[in-house]
Amino acid sequence: MIIKIDNVYKSYNKNLVIKGISIDIEKGERIVILGPSGCGKTTLLRMIAGFIHPDKGKLIIDGRIVADNGKCIIEPENRHVGMVFQDLALWPHMSSYKNLEFGLKAKNIPKMERRKRIDEIFEKVQMDRFKNVHPGELSGGQQQRIALARALVMRPTILLMDEPLSSLDTDLSLILRKEILKLQEEFAITLIYVTHDREEAFSLATRIVVMDSGMIQKTGTVKEISEYIYNASHK
Repeated sequence: MIIKIDNVYKSYNKNLVIKGISIDIEKGERIVILGPSGCGKTTLLRMIAGFIHPDKGKLIIDGRIVADNGKCIIEPENRHVGMVFQDLALWPHMSSYKNLEFGLKAKNIPKMERRKRIDEIFEKVQMDRFKNVHPGELSGGQQQRIALARALVMRPTILLMDEPLSSLDTDLSLILRKEILKLQEEFAITLIYVTHDREEAFSLATRIVVMDSGMIQKTGTVKEISEYIYNASHK
């Protein structure tokens, strides 16, 4: 098991948004958290990343307690977790190369090693020609590849993705889903992917977690969740 979420609660301004969630995630799984906007999906991701902490409950990553009852035990930069945000959060004043290099510099990775890693990952996401281009000069799909590359260049064991394809057209979304699956397998990363789109969930997941109103409604395989949704809609 690489992640254990144990009876976690989280409130904002006395509004309870995560209500006693527990889930175990195995190494190498592709977990898709499926649910409507405002159900707590992003909050759950941000707690795993370490940007916020549970008010109650415990988070364990790779055998280490990272947060416990409102306390951060291990900071985000030491959790080996990468995240691709919905708005991508690329630095507009930096070239694609500099966007990738920023996190490596912060980790004090030597210059030659930084260059090697960045060159390798640009090739993997097929963006070699755009190293010196700024995000504002790239298409939506190209920006998405740079955001993915920026997360992967840090060599995380866990990759969190928060509705990263929601602003793209259907054809481009399909292409990038295949790329995500390929890279996840190649880098042997545990993927936790948030979406409200059922088709996207079914195409990416080995296991789906259905959330609503801050709680887990159902967890299962693609087949089990497909049947669950069908039955719920025909009651």
